[in-house]
Amino acid sequence: MRKFILYVILAIVALVSLVPFYMLVYTALMPASVTMSDSRLLLRTIEWSNLRHAWAQSKLGNAMLNSLILMAGSVLLSVFASAGAGYVFARVRTWYNRLFFAALLFSMMIPGIINTVPLYGLMKSIGGINTHWALILLIATGFIPQSVFLYTNFIRSLSKEIEESAVIDGCTPFTAFWRISFPLLLPITSTLVILNAIGAWNNYAQSVFFLQSQDMQTVPLAIGRFVQTYGADYTQMAAASLIGMLPAVAVYFIFQRYFVKGISAGAVKG
Repeated sequence: MRKFILYVILAIVALVSLVPFYMLVYTALMPASVTMSDSRLLLRTIEWSNLRHAWAQSKLGNAMLNSLILMAGSVLLSVFASAGAGYVFARVRTWYNRLFFAALLFSMMIPGIINTVPLYGLMKSIGGINTHWALILLIATGFIPQSVFLYTNFIRSLSKEIEESAVIDGCTPFTAFWRISFPLLLPITSTLVILNAIGAWNNYAQSVFFLQSQDMQTVPLAIGRFVQTYGADYTQMAAASLIGMLPAVAVYFIFQRYFVKGISAGAVKG
């Protein structure tokens, strides 16, 4: 009986959580004849042309390409850099490694907006304004502290014997980690791919400062400009927002199998 009540409560929580998404889909696909004040729970007709119009007017195609480049580059860079750093922090127990690890954790408490002005000066001096590579480095750097923390705790839970056996067989510690240990990090890697991919896809604060050209705008910037143009048209705003969120949702569904397992293991073990 207790399990039944728990499942009922979880089902209610899940349904309540889906209400905003349902309202977004409802608004994006409703015909012009239907208004927000109508009390219909389901649409009688679906207006697919709303999506086509929002796609064309908001120029989301180019924006999605820019967001995909930033997302893929920052996720790959943050995952590989953090995995290597996490391995060193987990396996090499020295006082200076503990000091660096503590400093890395402390950096997580500093709001990113504080660094905007000096970062702008740095990006301008290295020619990083309106470039993919500079913003990839910037976004990945923001992901690294949390990623290193989770990787370090997860690697500490792995047995050293497998790596030591690989070293005896002729591998260096470097190759032993990437060939033997790194494949075992799939749960935490999947978790970080989800977190970092969604974070990069939704990045607005840094993109609005460092991607000033319209050709370089990302999905959040394209939707922001679209909302300024169609601010009174809720259907078009919802349609553009729905299109913009689909890639991030797809990434979550691809890797969600390992999400809970990885986040709990990386945060608790060690």
